[in-house]
Amino acid sequence: MLDQLTDIQKTGNVCEFSSLGQDVKELLKASVKAQELAYTPYSKFNVGAALRCDDGTVYTGCNVENASYGLGICAERTAIVKAVSEGKQKYNAIAVSASFHDDLFVTPCGACRQVISEFSVDRDIVIYLTKPALKKVFVTSVKQLLPLSFSSLHINNHT
Repeated sequence: MLDQLTDIQKTGNVCEFSSLGQDVKELLKASVKAQELAYTPYSKFNVGAALRCDDGTVYTGCNVENASYGLGICAERTAIVKAVSEGKQKYNAIAVSASFHDDLFVTPCGACRQVISEFSVDRDIVIYLTKPALKKVFVTSVKQLLPLSFSSLHINNHT
């Protein structure tokens, strides 16, 4: 636990929900609402995400488990897949809500970090992490959570 608390100081900031702008509060509330819809009969670990596109559109997602465990999908990727399927590929923020230990925040898994970074080649996407109570928020970004990520730049510039 101390390692994650130290990492928080290096990769982002914790702030009070009440100190955030209305647009961020709405994004965080949407992630909490999405968390309530999660399908988690095996782990009982619900996660919700809300993705804000550059045009202000918000897409939500929740984690969906499967009896064949590898076929489940995380909330963050669900929201991104929904946005892409509607023609949206430019994002500026994603909020993630999950219940966990009082002092710790649930960050996107490695696969989700990579998928988020796919859409951050020319930008940094802000990541807001919260819990259903919406008291504190951890603010970071995909470039802070996944520095030196593999991207289309590597594929397009190979020799």
